Amino acid sequence: MTSGKLEKLSAIPTNIISGFLGVGKTSAILSLLEAKPEHERWAVLVNEFGEIGIDGGFFEGVHTEQSGVFVREVPGGCMCCASGLSMQIALNQLLARARPHRLLIEPTGLGHPREVLEVLSANHYQDVLNIQKNITLVDARKLTDIRYTLHETFNQQIDVADIVVGNKEDLYQDESKQLLIDYVANRRDPMPDIVFAQHGKLAPSLLEGASDVVKAMKQPIPRHSHGDEYHTHVNTGSAHQDHHHHEHNQASDINEAPLPETGFVKIENSGEGFQSMGWRFSPYIVFNRNALHEWLGKLKVERLKAIMITHEGIFSYNIVDDAISEKELDDCLESRIEVIFNELDACEADTSKSNAGDISDLWEQQLVACQLDAKAVN
Repeated sequence: MTSGKLEKLSAIPTNIISGFLGVGKTSAILSLLEAKPEHERWAVLVNEFGEIGIDGGFFEGVHTEQSGVFVREVPGGCMCCASGLSMQIALNQLLARARPHRLLIEPTGLGHPREVLEVLSANHYQDVLNIQKNITLVDARKLTDIRYTLHETFNQQIDVADIVVGNKEDLYQDESKQLLIDYVANRRDPMPDIVFAQHGKLAPSLLEGASDVVKAMKQPIPRHSHGDEYHTHVNTGSAHQDHHHHEHNQASDINEAPLPETGFVKIENSGEGFQSMGWRFSPYIVFNRNALHEWLGKLKVERLKAIMITHEGIFSYNIVDDAISEKELDDCLESRIEVIFNELDACEADTSKSNAGDISDLWEQQLVACQLDAKAVN
């Protein structure tokens, strides 16, 4: 990767950073980017369950291409089922633009990392990518909640990890660490490495080294007999046999499409037992920061991310475990918000609403009400 004639891309160190909703994947990648050697270019491919791209704005609000960080989003669910082609197109374009020294991939918290590994291990990428340690973040406090421990994706993320990171260690009870160790031991033999972290702060050294999981996926299982018949199974680790489904009812270019005269657009998605809805707002629409924060505090959701233009500046918002965090950003192109929720939980929070459609309409009305009147801005 020198100046002058472009060299063929080869053996780019590549890591998948996975984990369930709200575990701190984006914070972990931001932490790793802070430790990026100054002379290197790193690329980040981000997949989001919702159709409205948010995470790219988080990265771009802190890092720029001039600083050697290149970001590309793949909105709309699992990278390798409904968005499989989109992922490969986005990845190819990102690699061509960035020509990176390292590639970090963040699948959605509801995505299937084994399928991502299968695509990255395909013949097309074998010479281009050098797949190194797969890191899965887990909040050990969730191991007492069957909504997580019985969720196929939550468990698959642990099953394909070379390193399991018990994130948010500062919030654990005394038994939480051992609970995570025991849970992983019951699923994995041999055990992957387990480390603990706070606020997603990871040592860059965790990225280094070949992925044992990828090696195992490529190895055939020894021949064995059933009576007089011998045959061989190949351990592809395929997750395509598992039942999962995402609905994608909107155009894939919704994040670039011109906004209608109303100044905003909404798009929805569903799958893996969750619903998502997101909004894009014209940059000319300014929100009341106080009203927005008050509205966010009333929501009962699994996950929320937003980048909003307010009368007091541009802010990013996160909701995890009913806790709101707010951070000021330097810039953004427009306001965007994405909500992921369990329909039953949301309806319980507002007993007057009986389904996702009712909740969607209500939240949109409330969100629009947080806008400042144009006269008040001038």
